[in-house]
Amino acid sequence: MPGVLYKKERQVLEFLVQFQNKHTYAPTLREIATGTGHRAVSTIHVILRNLIDKGYIQKVDGNTRVLRVLDENIVSKFMGTEPSVEIPLMGYIAAGQPLEPHIDPNATFQVSASMLSGAQTSYVLQVKGESMIEDGILDGDFVVIEKVNQASNGEIVVALVDDNLATLKRFYKDGDKVELRPANATMQPIYPKTLKIQGRVCGLVRQYK
Repeated sequence: MPGVLYKKERQVLEFLVQFQNKHTYAPTLREIATGTGHRAVSTIHVILRNLIDKGYIQKVDGNTRVLRVLDENIVSKFMGTEPSVEIPLMGYIAAGQPLEPHIDPNATFQVSASMLSGAQTSYVLQVKGESMIEDGILDGDFVVIEKVNQASNGEIVVALVDDNLATLKRFYKDGDKVELRPANATMQPIYPKTLKIQGRVCGLVRQYK
């Protein structure tokens, strides 16, 4: 059985599966880094070594351009062949900006059924901006949101703050003080005077072009 798959490893593996399905060959380290939001190629080298050691991928003939994914269940999941459901595509979410509705009020988005607990209503928002890039949420990604009005420390939430501005951030609360923390070292946390939780992130979908 393959080892535990951590967030950055999962992102690289997903990119590898979808790239190879489209192009029939493996991406370069630079292509993987660019496609998954990493700046350093050396980081990708380490992640690929971890994926090999954990039994998810295998080098073929010692060539780093030829990588084979060993877990067929992973391939099925990342290529959308698992059971899927359609949920509403509500619009766009950007830090410090009003939530922008989708131009088609009846728009839906297909996601893997495994992303949803079924306990709450869910919807999809498309991300604008780079406030969560260090958590692997890139500009243009689609986040699957479970509609809730409360959150636990460390969860990524959609929140309405102060003048009804919508934002996607990690939620932390200490007593009466709430912090909405970006995953981007160049950005500052938000300490809202008023806050309304709209939902928490339960999945992410990236479309590789």
